[in-house]
Amino acid sequence: MGVRERAGGIRPDLEEVFRADYPRVVGVAARVLGSRDQAEDVAQEVFLAFGRSAVPAGEAAGWLTVAAAHTALNLLRSGRRRSAREEVVGRDQPVEAPDVADAVVARAEHGRVRAALARLPRRQAVALVLRHSGLSYDEVAAALDLSPGSVGTTVRRAESRLRKELDRDASSH
Repeated sequence: MGVRERAGGIRPDLEEVFRADYPRVVGVAARVLGSRDQAEDVAQEVFLAFGRSAVPAGEAAGWLTVAAAHTALNLLRSGRRRSAREEVVGRDQPVEAPDVADAVVARAEHGRVRAALARLPRRQAVALVLRHSGLSYDEVAAALDLSPGSVGTTVRRAESRLRKELDRDASSH
């Protein structure tokens, strides 16, 4: 059986799509999760799902980007996130940190933002992640089946809601 033939239900264009879109999929997931290792796990899951899908190759980039955002948000919202984060924090500690206090504060702030992002409505969270991952308004609109004009409104509402969530967190501590 040739490499390009469909074997075991996996699509023949998977390798080509993987090579073209892997960096973007990992980048979107890493922005949500804050961990390259976890982002690579998300990418693996997303590409496995794509490999079994009937998504047309021309729509692969948008589908994969949205799937990466959704999968990363699901992981962020799940209970598995805490133990994985603690493991990564322990493993990622530098041998010598010039300013440990700054590193701890930065980690805490990133954690607060991720927790607040996980509380946003899914469509707003995904639009915000995609837009801040470098996708244009047209690309976000196509990926989420929105009109390009509503992307800006959706992103602004998401940013506003995220600020409110962060303010609420700050006032409860």
